[in-house]
Amino acid sequence: MLGAPLAHTEIARLIPHQGAMCLLAGVAQWDAESITCQARNHRDLAHPLRSSSGLLSTCLIEYAAQAMALHGALRVGEPMRPGFLAAARDVQFTRLRLDDLPPASPDELGIIATCRAADARQLLYDFSAFHAGALLASGRISVALTAQE
Repeated sequence: MLGAPLAHTEIARLIPHQGAMCLLAGVAQWDAESITCQARNHRDLAHPLRSSSGLLSTCLIEYAAQAMALHGALRVGEPMRPGFLAAARDVQFTRLRLDDLPPASPDELGIIATCRAADARQLLYDFSAFHAGALLASGRISVALTAQE
């Protein structure tokens, strides 16, 4: 079963990240196992993760964590509660920065997150990130969720 595409405003209602820290622009598709998201803010000079060196590729871990949170929320049918990055394993990057990617049409990052395990306390996902069909990063991320109130 494929879920419907989502826009940025719908994403912001489902994940804890708000304002400029809600990095995902949309969802192309999702099902019980995976989600495919887009982001278009990698050239934004006001990007909240941008450093004096530009937007480093390590920020793709945050994009992937947000895709994971969104997928978790869609799977359970309610907004995801906050969590924190517990581990990033086997992460590989193909470039240093994102803000200097060659122009492309569409000029967006693609983030695919695939669930390996999930329960009320933690999420474990494989992820990959692309631009214009080229792999930018891949790896595995675990997120520990805060306790339910």
